[in-house]
Amino acid sequence: MSKPQNSDIIHKFNINILGSGFQPMVFAHGYGCDQNMWRFVYPHFEDDYKIVLFDYIGAGKSDIKSYSAQKYSTLQAYADDVISICEFLKLEDVIFIGHSVSAMIGVLAANTAPTLFSKLIMLGPSPRYINDTEYVGGFEKEAIEDLMEALDSNYLGWSASMAPVIMGNPDRPELGIELKNSFCQTDPEVSKNFARVTFLSDNRSDIKKLQTPSLILQCSQDVIAPTTVGEYVAETIKNSTYKLLNATGHCPNLSAPEETVKAIKEYLQQKTGE
Repeated sequence: MSKPQNSDIIHKFNINILGSGFQPMVFAHGYGCDQNMWRFVYPHFEDDYKIVLFDYIGAGKSDIKSYSAQKYSTLQAYADDVISICEFLKLEDVIFIGHSVSAMIGVLAANTAPTLFSKLIMLGPSPRYINDTEYVGGFEKEAIEDLMEALDSNYLGWSASMAPVIMGNPDRPELGIELKNSFCQTDPEVSKNFARVTFLSDNRSDIKKLQTPSLILQCSQDVIAPTTVGEYVAETIKNSTYKLLNATGHCPNLSAPEETVKAIKEYLQQKTGE
C-alpha cells in the first residue's frame, strides 16, 4: 500500500493507493465501517485498476479532528469529500464503488461532478429508508425514530443487537461480530450523527438526475435495503443494470465477496466490450 507524499488530505482521509492499472477504482465504505470492509474485494482488481481506498471523516483511521457535526449534516458533504479526494489525486474516468449509504453519496458526487466518473457500482443502495406514498423503503417513520432513540440512549447496546441483523447470515456469527466491532470502534457521536443523516435522507430526486452508467447489486434478503428498493433504484436510474445476488444480508463485500467480485467484473467487461 502506498500513500502520496506530504499532504494533509492523505492523512485526513487515510487514503491508500494500490494496484498496477491506470483507470481508478474508488471504494467507499458504508455506515459504521471503514476501508477494511473491502479487503476481500479490491485485491481481485489490483492487476487491472488503480485502487483508491479511504475512510470518511470520523471513520477508521481518518482525522477525527476534522469532523464537524454541523458540516457533516448532509450526505452532500460526504460527496464533496469524495470529489476532493478525486481531484487531489488527479483521477479521471473513475469507477466509484459504494456500499450502502455510499451508493447515494456516489450519486450526489456524480451529479455534482459528472465528468469525474465513468461508472457507479452500488451495493445495497437505498435512496430513502422510510416508506412513503407508493414507495416502499423498508421502514415506517416510527421505526426509524425508535432506532434513533436507541442510538442516543445506548449506542454500544444498539451495535451489539443490530449488527448481526444487518449482516444477516446467522449461520456465520463471526460476520456479525466483525460488524459490531466496527460499529463500536467508531466515535458514538459521529455514528449517531451519520445515522440521522443516512436514515432520514431522501435521494429519490437525485437518482432521477443521474446520467452516469450504474450497476445495482441487490442482496436477496436485506433488512436494510429490501429488493423493492433495489428494483426502484434500477428502474429510476436511466442507464442502469440490475443484478440480484444470491447473497443475503446487507454486506456482500464481507459475506459473499466472490459473488460480488464476479458481478462487478461481468458488468465492467460487458461495458468495455460495447
